[in-house]
Amino acid sequence: MEKRTSFALVVFIALAFSLSRCKAQKTEETALRTETSATPSVITLTEGAMKIAGIQIEKAERRQVPLKIHAAGEMTFNQKRLMNLTSRVAGRVENVFAYLGDRVKEGDLLLSLYSPDFLMAQAEFLQAGERLKRFTKDNLGEEIPAAESLLDSAKRKLLLLGMKEADLKELEETRQIKPLLPVSAPFSGTIIESPIVLGDQIAVGAGLFKIADLSLLWAHVHIYEKDLALVKPGTPSLVKVQAYPDQSFQGTMTLLNDVVDEKTRTVIGRVEVQNTRGLLKPGMYAEVELTLPSNAEALLVPASAVQDLENKKVIFIPAGERSFRFQEVEVGQKLHDLIEVVKGLSPGDTYVRDGFLLKSEYLKKNLEVE
Repeated sequence: MEKRTSFALVVFIALAFSLSRCKAQKTEETALRTETSATPSVITLTEGAMKIAGIQIEKAERRQVPLKIHAAGEMTFNQKRLMNLTSRVAGRVENVFAYLGDRVKEGDLLLSLYSPDFLMAQAEFLQAGERLKRFTKDNLGEEIPAAESLLDSAKRKLLLLGMKEADLKELEETRQIKPLLPVSAPFSGTIIESPIVLGDQIAVGAGLFKIADLSLLWAHVHIYEKDLALVKPGTPSLVKVQAYPDQSFQGTMTLLNDVVDEKTRTVIGRVEVQNTRGLLKPGMYAEVELTLPSNAEALLVPASAVQDLENKKVIFIPAGERSFRFQEVEVGQKLHDLIEVVKGLSPGDTYVRDGFLLKSEYLKKNLEVE
């Protein structure tokens, strides 16, 4: 009886030991699988990848946060560079060299006119010149001042009609009267109106072309009465239009009107906007952001430093030589190409200025592990 009891006890101990060993082995295998399948939290780049990526490390710092006022407006012509070119003489259109929509440079020939008045003015100029020469040759000193005055008057008349100093010099030397009066562009711009056609009879003062320089436009913005104390000429501005939602155009407020609109309780402000690429068009609706000085501060980093990863906002920070890890952060307001970090980064901490490449490497390694 005692032998059977001892044998059963030995068997029980052996089974218990075997089960314990199997359980420990399974636990070890499970732990190994978990460790192997864990998502890598540190990204290490090769020297070649570091050179190609051009990763820049910056130090977080607090910066002044500018206040902003948003105002609606519309793009308009720069009236300082807008001209309705009219005829200075009566005549007939003989040649047309520019048409609606054409871009012209200062001095470009736009059209030519046949005008009896122009022919007569040239003849008077030549006659006045001959009279002065004769009086000078004959030494008629008392007649010379009047002859000089008459020549100067004839010269100024031709200049007012559109002739240049070089043209007058040529006329004086050759004594050949020009049959047609050239009309040239007064400045570089775009022809936005042109009612004339070849053969038209033109009266003095008739409109020939309307020319606008579109390289510098105005945006008329509506500033609410409550914001008037904050806005003044010289305020930096950022202009956006619906046609180019991802682009902004730099501008500066140059004028604030003195009259409040009784219905809208707004004042018109003028913002000058550079339009060198010609993307902005007069008549476009615009959203204008006015940047005001402020003493408020915040921890600001480039927007490219903050990446969306696993439904979180993260910033990559150095974790050794050519190694980086992501740090979850909480963000606040976005200011142009900067974004406020509310939590997760402190002044003096280093971070990667553009984390897109590291995010891509992280996702790539994550897929390889899975």
